[in-house]
Amino acid sequence: MAETAPAPKNILRGHKAQVHVAAFIRENERLVTGDAEGYVVLWDLAIMRPTAVWRAHEKAILGIQGWGQDKVITHGRDHRLIVWKLAAEDEQGLSTALPVEDVPIPRKQPWLLHLLKVNTLNFCSFAACAREDAQGGCDLGASSDILVAVPNTLVSEAVDIYTLPSQSRIHTIKPGSENGMAMSLRLLHHAGCLTLLAGFENGYASVHRLDTAGVWVMTYRSQAHSQPILSLDVHPSREHFLTSSADSILAKHPIPAARQTVSVAVNTGQRTAEATPSGGNSVGSLLSDALKTSAGSAGFRPSGGLEEWKHPLKTVNTKHSGQQSLRIRSDGKIFATAGWDHNIRVYSCKTLKELAVLQWHKTGSYAVALADVGPSGSDQPSAVAAKQVVQRASTATSSSQAATTSLAGGASAGSLGVKDRRVRQAKMAHWIAAGAKDGKVSLWDVY
Repeated sequence: MAETAPAPKNILRGHKAQVHVAAFIRENERLVTGDAEGYVVLWDLAIMRPTAVWRAHEKAILGIQGWGQDKVITHGRDHRLIVWKLAAEDEQGLSTALPVEDVPIPRKQPWLLHLLKVNTLNFCSFAACAREDAQGGCDLGASSDILVAVPNTLVSEAVDIYTLPSQSRIHTIKPGSENGMAMSLRLLHHAGCLTLLAGFENGYASVHRLDTAGVWVMTYRSQAHSQPILSLDVHPSREHFLTSSADSILAKHPIPAARQTVSVAVNTGQRTAEATPSGGNSVGSLLSDALKTSAGSAGFRPSGGLEEWKHPLKTVNTKHSGQQSLRIRSDGKIFATAGWDHNIRVYSCKTLKELAVLQWHKTGSYAVALADVGPSGSDQPSAVAAKQVVQRASTATSSSQAATTSLAGGASAGSLGVKDRRVRQAKMAHWIAAGAKDGKVSLWDVY
């Protein structure tokens, strides 16, 4: 008999417009989603009901991220980035009427802590990290000061970095006008330096590092895609990052800690054949292209025979165009994408092989979020695990079975009340949340 297709654990209905973004917060106890009309819904995953609903922006929401246990950051196409105070106690008094419901008066908003005026003409969401280096990678944790990267207000291919809560701009990175608009960003600390990962309209991905002299240096630049990059995410190890595009390519890129010296004796005219990402076949053209491209880069110093060009670590043609919202799980084993063909695809981070296809939505999918399942382990998903994901997703529709699974290795079911069991189940489940054009959010418990 054919294997049973995976089925979602639950469907969250209530958005009137397309669901553009989703994120798990408060140790997976809450899921926050944002739609094309600016509404935000905070879902309690223990009871699968909304606990707070408000209109955060006048236009579509581009990004959402939790900040500690009591703050949520939203980024909208109304040129505003807002930090909301949203602790568990702040949910009381907020509306629970979903966006599809007509209410006679506007819904009450949470307390607004900070507001930044930013550029959102290019649909690029913000990126954030703690101001001080931490083991959390791109997670903000309970940091009191954070850094936020957004496209520059006047030059869409440049990137500004602000500090919060001071709301001051401290850096502007200029990768070069030939890249087109910045499409996706990640900000992190790597090898002791603040590092920006960026994907652009022309399909290039690049790495920019703030050196000890306070100068931004490009250490990597490669074109693995023929179409605009739609999303990127950094692996928890912070050794590489992944990109997806409007084309069908998935690419794994390195995060170099320093530039590499060109292996050629330029002064003697010696030329070593070497393929470049731009299609060149000599180091001479490689150097000239690199210098030309980096003329507008902040802090680029061409002396010393250094090159910015490198090749991606791995590329895979998935035969499926338009995969976006690429998200890597906290253990670094799997990642998922939302497809224009309405499918959610799960891949192995190690091999980039497709492990599962989650099919439920009938219209294009836009958003994916993966629950935090703890630090990385030693095992990687395999073909056997791919079959297990089907079995687990199929049987997860039984709440009693899911509760038994989530309680394994912990307190017995008899020692917890019904509410505590539900909260524990929600926190321990390996959720994948997917939002689509139909305004619905599907929840899957896989791997």
